[in-house]
Amino acid sequence: MAFEHYIYADGKQLRCGYTTGTCAALAASGAVQRLLTGVWPETVSLRTPKGLTVEVPLEHCRVQGDTAQCSVCKDGGDDVDKTTGALIQANVSLSDTPGVRIRGGQGVGRVTKPGLDQPVGEAAINRVPRQMIREAVEAACRTADYDGGAEVTISVPEGEAIAQKTFNPQMGIVGGISILGTSGIVEPMSMQAMIDTMALELRQAAAQGHRKLILTPGNYGQDFLTRHGLDGLGVPVVKCANFIGDALDQAAAEGFESVLLVGHVGKLVKLAGGIMNTHSRYADCRTELFCAYAAVCGGGQALCEALLDSATTDACIALLDQASLRAPVMARLLTAIDGHVRRRAAGAYPVGVLLFSNVYGVLGRTEGYEEVLQEWKKG
Repeated sequence: MAFEHYIYADGKQLRCGYTTGTCAALAASGAVQRLLTGVWPETVSLRTPKGLTVEVPLEHCRVQGDTAQCSVCKDGGDDVDKTTGALIQANVSLSDTPGVRIRGGQGVGRVTKPGLDQPVGEAAINRVPRQMIREAVEAACRTADYDGGAEVTISVPEGEAIAQKTFNPQMGIVGGISILGTSGIVEPMSMQAMIDTMALELRQAAAQGHRKLILTPGNYGQDFLTRHGLDGLGVPVVKCANFIGDALDQAAAEGFESVLLVGHVGKLVKLAGGIMNTHSRYADCRTELFCAYAAVCGGGQALCEALLDSATTDACIALLDQASLRAPVMARLLTAIDGHVRRRAAGAYPVGVLLFSNVYGVLGRTEGYEEVLQEWKKG
């Protein structure tokens, strides 16, 4: 049965899908229901973190000894998704020890580099999917008045082959795909639709008389602004996703007089290379930029090789700290970022940039950032 939830983009109706995390939770729910009731359910359902309910049939159901095994077919809707059609499989057995223990099986990647959602050595089943699996199994146990525990192993039979078409190997996830999803739902949207939506927000802010603007790529930036009180300056905050260059262009077109760009280092470090669309499918040179500027600042070959092999920007920062090079490298990167965003703004307005990390906090600001912020605080 198709998941019938739609959004509209580029004048088209696009069908949403559901994540690998949702599939894993549904399969685990179905398997534990079979163990507790002796009957396979015709369908299984759950309410996703997004608030939408997904109901699916189970596939390849069987019982071997004390273990129930079944699968759910991943449906990415109209999104371009390499995991669409993959079977997400759950093997569940009951345990006298209370609690739900979750493991990764065949085709689920294993984390080999620090800085990802799960620690090194763990299966690449992210935090929210783990929570969804746990809650789905616990709900089935409550319904059956069962107070014991369960052992859940999530597998993806084709996962290793699928992973070769993704960025998982480069990020340090080996042996399969990641079980992902923070909302439980896959929302397809074209690049032009996202740019158009952002442009509309900027146009509306300008029409309301605003001449100051804060841009941020997404939720990390929004959360940072809230924690630091920067969303209380009376300045509109617009999420620009990966489209930094388009946002700066549109800000000029709408007549904004000063702009601050605040974002996670994983996105905004790419600006040091003049990359204005920060999506990884277009360019992912984060570690290369850290390596280049570390070399310029005196970093040796071992450090440069370690930076290139890092899975995340937080891992790069840790390496720079070990070499006592964080300050000079960040200063060089921020100077390069400042030059590129100023050139893109083309003199239409002063612009400043702040980079932060969820682990290390504020990593640095361009000179223009402080100038713009102090001007705003004057009123």
